[in-house]
Amino acid sequence: MRHPMELQMSNENMETKMAVHEAICAERYGRIDARLQEGDRRMTKIEYLLYAVILAVLFGPGVAAEFVKKLLNI
Repeated sequence: MRHPMELQMSNENMETKMAVHEAICAERYGRIDARLQEGDRRMTKIEYLLYAVILAVLFGPGVAAEFVKKLLNI
């Protein structure tokens, strides 16, 4: 049977380990979230490029160029 002092030290050690684990996980999830947001911005750019390519294929390059100019206010 463990001495109550040993149990208290073991409990404090476990609490410290759990706090460190939570801090590491919070940092890791923060990085994951940042990467997902970055990926979302990239996917939006790719989506717009695909729309421009579809327009160029369907209507010809001249019409697609005019649409892109209006879209970008050029």
